[in-house]
Amino acid sequence: MSVIRVPWRKNLRLAALISLAALFAGGASAATPPGFTLGSPNVAVADPSVPRPNTASCTVQLFSDFTFTDFSNHPYTYAPPAGCKGPWSKVVLEGDFSVTAGRQFDRTASLWLAGSNIYFGTTEEPSAAVAPSWHIERDVTDFSSLLSSAQTGQAVLGNIVDDTYTGVIHGSAKLVFYKSSLLVPAAQSPDAVYALSDGGAGSPVNLNTGADLLSRSITLPTNIERAYVDVFAQGQQGDEFWYSCVPNEVADEAESCGGGAYRETQVSIDGKAAGVAPIYPWIFTGGIDPYMWRPTTGVQTLNFLPYRVDLTPFASQLNDGKAHTLAIGVTGANSYFSVTGNLFVYLDHHRKVVTGAVTANTLASQPPQATVANNLTDTDGVIGGNVVTNASRTFELAGYVDTSHGRVSTSVKQTVAFANTQAFSINTTTYNQAIDQTTSVNSTTTTREGIFGLPVTATLTASYPLKADFTYNFDDAGNYVSAPSSVAQGFERHFIKKAGGLTLYRTDTSNTIHTGDTLTFTDNAVTGHTGQASTQAFRFGDSLGSCYARDIGTSSGTLASVVDGTGCPRGKNLLLWFTHPDGSPDTSRTETPYIF
Repeated sequence: MSVIRVPWRKNLRLAALISLAALFAGGASAATPPGFTLGSPNVAVADPSVPRPNTASCTVQLFSDFTFTDFSNHPYTYAPPAGCKGPWSKVVLEGDFSVTAGRQFDRTASLWLAGSNIYFGTTEEPSAAVAPSWHIERDVTDFSSLLSSAQTGQAVLGNIVDDTYTGVIHGSAKLVFYKSSLLVPAAQSPDAVYALSDGGAGSPVNLNTGADLLSRSITLPTNIERAYVDVFAQGQQGDEFWYSCVPNEVADEAESCGGGAYRETQVSIDGKAAGVAPIYPWIFTGGIDPYMWRPTTGVQTLNFLPYRVDLTPFASQLNDGKAHTLAIGVTGANSYFSVTGNLFVYLDHHRKVVTGAVTANTLASQPPQATVANNLTDTDGVIGGNVVTNASRTFELAGYVDTSHGRVSTSVKQTVAFANTQAFSINTTTYNQAIDQTTSVNSTTTTREGIFGLPVTATLTASYPLKADFTYNFDDAGNYVSAPSSVAQGFERHFIKKAGGLTLYRTDTSNTIHTGDTLTFTDNAVTGHTGQASTQAFRFGDSLGSCYARDIGTSSGTLASVVDGTGCPRGKNLLLWFTHPDGSPDTSRTETPYIF
């Protein structure tokens, strides 16, 4: 759940008491483009739908109109579609959610199948006058091995409904299967998926400290060629605003949360570091100032994207027939991070046992470590200055496997960097905290088949920029008067695959939001707000002609503008079915694209 983020003034009420006062202004209706209504207060985001192939499809309903009023799990059953036998060209999860008008926190939602996570996100908050609804989609083709047989699953969406919190959340979800054909081949999906979850029907695991681990012992097939793990790490409670935290020794002085700002997800095999997953600073719809996220939410708020860690260099280790412990931990976790993951493996179908060796792991000798520079000063109760946190690691992971088609060598060279600067200005009438944070990844994976094989390189650069500015103004008695806030949040991802000097495939993804609002207070309770406005922009393009652009503007809690196709040929969006415009991990499906 989220509350308005306020400094820890000991003489004032907790932020939770003032977090949910809201009334939406209505507006005139005008449709542009289809699916949007100008003047509407309902959820509107710039994210694209998952592109689909032009083939016959079948739908399997997972559940219909589940009602979420408590913290019980909601089980469902699944059977493969009789009319669309696999293998499939694409499988898409679609979900539709709503919450009744009233008062309610944002809630974390997750969907599971055979213990594996197929969706993770949060919900929109309602207001006294608006019952928001929203639609989510996720490409789940990588789960085809699970979907080929009957399974059980569950929806996990804890919610409280009582005399105070009245919003009832409803949800439905289905899977849409697209047949393959001569022109639209079946996806090269993983041969197996293994859940890294609670060990039961599926649920995230809470990691309260940096020493806590989500740990699973798994005995895998002995003919793995490639392996990947998709990681989710969501900050909750004390870690919801982790990017605003400072070291414990200055937490009281800065009136902020302690524990420091550095967070990073670690993946290990048998206790030894095997990969790093940077953490995206998701902001929930009740975070900082709820009005800023109405009707356009923060980047990925309703539909998180996992970070894919390449474990292929360790394939030979996983192939030895023994049980191996795969674990996920969060550096700096401070009560708490909600964590889950899925391990995907590709097998050599012409060899029962694949041997090889791990040839490099320089990450194992580089524990996560941040440097902190603090120049806060206190002059007669006036506090100012910066707290700067930096961390960076460059490492290589390498190995080979001797497959039925020759030796395949894989090298992953990666630099992961984190930088967080927090500027404080605090006196008797004003509290200001300005955050400037960027997490970045620069990764090159080189694969070579055989001694004389042409090296294939896949280069990924990604960054998660966040700028947030909170100001709280007080009267002479120390009571809240107003709180202007602004957030600029981004997701940048660029991927290019080459064979020698020839580009095989390239994608460029950008998703940004800029939003601001000013809360007004009476007797330390929110009584209104002014100046709400936001813009979200989503851009995607690839080397095969896909292009997507959407710009959304909001004002005073309603949709003000929607523009599609900016920068695309003829000003129109075009997404080919095999692309990943949402920035999801690239797999072998991008190596052999087909245009329908």
